[in-house]
Amino acid sequence: MAETKLYTIDELVEMGMAREDAIAYQRSLFDSEAFYDSDLSQNADNLTEVQKLIKSKAYSIADKVITPTAISDGPNWRELEFSHPERCVRLGTVFSGIGAIEHAFQRLGLNHRIVFAGDIDEKCKKSYFANYDISEDNWFSDIKDFDASKYLGQVDFIVGGAPCQAFSMVGRRLGFEDARGTLFYEFARIVKETQPKLFLFENVRGLINHDKGRTWRIMHDIFEELGYDVKFRVLNSCDYGIPQHRERIFCLGFKQKTDFKYPAPIELEYKMYDFLEDYIDTKYFLREKGIKFVTSHKNRTKCYTQINGDVQLCQKRNQQFNWHGDFVFHPDSELTPSDPAFDEFIFDVRDVEEKYYLSEKVAKYVLAGGTKGFRTSTETDLDIARPLLQSMHKMHRAGVDNYVTHKGRIRKLTPRECLRLMGFRDTFKIVVSDTSTYQQAGNSIVVDVLIALLKQLDITKYGV
Repeated sequence: MAETKLYTIDELVEMGMAREDAIAYQRSLFDSEAFYDSDLSQNADNLTEVQKLIKSKAYSIADKVITPTAISDGPNWRELEFSHPERCVRLGTVFSGIGAIEHAFQRLGLNHRIVFAGDIDEKCKKSYFANYDISEDNWFSDIKDFDASKYLGQVDFIVGGAPCQAFSMVGRRLGFEDARGTLFYEFARIVKETQPKLFLFENVRGLINHDKGRTWRIMHDIFEELGYDVKFRVLNSCDYGIPQHRERIFCLGFKQKTDFKYPAPIELEYKMYDFLEDYIDTKYFLREKGIKFVTSHKNRTKCYTQINGDVQLCQKRNQQFNWHGDFVFHPDSELTPSDPAFDEFIFDVRDVEEKYYLSEKVAKYVLAGGTKGFRTSTETDLDIARPLLQSMHKMHRAGVDNYVTHKGRIRKLTPRECLRLMGFRDTFKIVVSDTSTYQQAGNSIVVDVLIALLKQLDITKYGV
């Protein structure tokens, strides 16, 4: 018997078939194909079979319209309080990287327990174990070998996102036609096996329009088949306190029906320069002479100045131009995760090592506007950083990467600065090489966006 030729709906329409008839024809072919008739981890072992299932699923939901979830018009997320701070949120993460969601819980001082985590990159494991509390028994390396069924009913919140290289607008964007694309099914399998109260799936913005939107419709449909109320929206980190243009899709799945809306953007108060290691000219900090004046016994006795006062002194019109009035002492950054000051922007200031400065030859390359028909921006010292890439250690041209000037010399961002621009405080221990740290930062999720989501969700109500 001859094998049935598989055509896309668009191909059938081009051949003269009405679109409704083309959709009906495809559905008649694939109604018998079910994604969950067999274990997804077994399907993932056979890339050809997985691709066939994906294509059939794409045909059956080709015209499904899904719209982003609205932004909240209620109280701003920064003003919201957690309703059950005494509860413990049991957290499971996949494609864990350097633990962005874990760091978000630390910064918020929330009670949580890491049930399981994993990443195929051994250097990510080294960074993870240096910064978070987890046992070897609850860590996995290859997600395809990870049986999560033993954690059924033991996880409240699962967070992850398949590696973004397959869908990124920077890369080839092969998506599900590429082997990495099948890792999404491993994420779905783990959600199915553990049945968390909610999950968060993060990925690059390009996922939304990949393959004319079919890829995202497939994912959305599968999440709904698993029994979750699905919400999604593209969020930019510069709308949530971090001066970096980084747009990502944040998809939330709720076991119970909800009217959740995404956190509203806030005004950006910082510039990229505020996150630099050698930036000591910030207008908000006193230099040595000012510190001596403010802290002198005579001036404090006469109530010209006070530090960390309970009641503010009467402000003078020109107070910002002198050393009279109220001042706040910022301690060093040796803070514990439970310290209430942990979430402040407290960064160490130090000289940047010579190796981060560009030689004349390299500087000439990165500042070049392009060659032949390819032209790009040569702007450096941006107020809002360009998206940090996992390949930034290779030093792309200035139109792609971020460069700053200090004392007349141009340099790349340091690994610590990259972590800061991803929302990681200086308490995060760097235990791998510069190259690995650049890659880990570029692959991570911006912590401050996660904090906004956790606040908007009131994540503590999902704890135990």
